[in-house]
Amino acid sequence: MIRRPAVAGSFYEDDAEELRRRISWCFTHNVGPGFFPRIFEGGPTNLYVVPHAGYIYSGPVAAHVYAELAARNSPQLVVILGPNHTGLGSYVSVYPNGEWETPLGRVEVDNEAVIRLAHESEVMDLDERAHLYEHSIEVQLPFLQFIFGSSFKIVPIVISMQTPEVAEYISEGILRLMKLKEDNVVVLASTDLNHYDPHDETLKKDELALDKILSLDYRGLYSVVEEMGVTMCGYGPTMVVMRIAKKLGKKARLLKHATSGDTSGDKNSVVGYSAVKFSD
Repeated sequence: MIRRPAVAGSFYEDDAEELRRRISWCFTHNVGPGFFPRIFEGGPTNLYVVPHAGYIYSGPVAAHVYAELAARNSPQLVVILGPNHTGLGSYVSVYPNGEWETPLGRVEVDNEAVIRLAHESEVMDLDERAHLYEHSIEVQLPFLQFIFGSSFKIVPIVISMQTPEVAEYISEGILRLMKLKEDNVVVLASTDLNHYDPHDETLKKDELALDKILSLDYRGLYSVVEEMGVTMCGYGPTMVVMRIAKKLGKKARLLKHATSGDTSGDKNSVVGYSAVKFSD
């Protein structure tokens, strides 16, 4: 089973060489890290929050995560958690098997890890419907392929029921998987922050969410989204990564915070983006 790209040609370029140039642009942009990623064998930093909008908007912020990831080690497995923008599929949908295709090639789904995770998390269904048109996971793959080629496998998870309780179930399953595979599992929470307010208002609302993320208060993040009008789309995936980090004794560090106004120049109605890593 091959999952064809749904947003190539819109969120990112559908030609391989043009896409590589776009990703290079993300790394060298003044909002980006300012350098190309270089792979080192450093200590593991396995947990990140990364944005998922069109590359011309959020790509430079996302590049901070991938520059950091490249400086650690080559992952064996990348678990990518995204919100459900389409409403299709189950409450928590893990893509069952096969490959995901982008203009840079194909990436294999780790079917063994999928089955184990679905069994141990108790809330996941093996379901490809939620993934058919969902962009939040797809847009992460070209960055990973740009750096690591096809040397890794993925577990794609789409979450529509974004509650602390569901996040706890999912995080427990991922923790068991990480223990089994030791240091070779990377977990990405794919999310954008506040949507479509003016730049200054978005920065203020983003700070409310980031304060909870950086303090690993995943229930506090849920309250901010539900009660303070912060229109963060992937708070469920983010709560999963925050709880994993808390259980492992990690600390959060903000790599970059910006808005689409910082990359597009239009600050009247923007979306907020953050790059966060969780490490010792």
